[in-house]
Amino acid sequence: MSEQLTLAAETRGQVGKGASRSLRREGRVPAVIYGNKQEPVSIHLEEKALMRALMTGHFMNSTVMIDVGGTPMLTLPKDVSFHVVTERPLHVDFLRIGEHTTVHVSVPVVFTDEEESNGLTTGNGVLNVVMHEIELVCDASAIPGEISISLAGREIGDSIHISNITLPQGVEPAITDRDFTIATIVPPTVPTVEDEELDAAVAESNAEAAAEAEAEAADGDADTAEDEDKGE
Repeated sequence: MSEQLTLAAETRGQVGKGASRSLRREGRVPAVIYGNKQEPVSIHLEEKALMRALMTGHFMNSTVMIDVGGTPMLTLPKDVSFHVVTERPLHVDFLRIGEHTTVHVSVPVVFTDEEESNGLTTGNGVLNVVMHEIELVCDASAIPGEISISLAGREIGDSIHISNITLPQGVEPAITDRDFTIATIVPPTVPTVEDEELDAAVAESNAEAAAEAEAEAADGDADTAEDEDKGE
């Protein structure tokens, strides 16, 4: 289960672009808490504390207890906006939830036992990951930190579907209308004769182009020298 994070916050007296820019200059990040049939609450967080939470790698699939002036609010992060250049967080949306609210989260997939897969070791196959995260529905108090998938015994040509995965009790896939593929093991890429001929043709063409450019440069230098001689 993913661990619960805690962040301290203060309510925002003013909202809008100007107020938000002022907060960011002070090392604070504007945010909002909404949902659970209650009025939204505009808050701001310490940027350094938020960055530490983001750096855990599981911020978006963890519950976050936000202490707003001594009032704790259990939330789930729903969106984080970042500056396109500096990548600093600009705004965060938190969904207010109850202790046993059913939530929809994206949980990362982790593959194990690669050395026990004949397709990857003996066959030199390649693991083709189709989905790096799985959309899940579960109780807010039991969000998995990750979904571990063993590759032991997997051969080239095998496909791993959601039906092949044993999810934790009470956790269900959000997609229920199809048995979607999470990963496949595909054969190694072997260059064909056509690929080699194409590579050789490209190399030859590049060599010819380089030779022509060099010849043109030499002709240009000769012309320049001739003009200089005439000028003298």
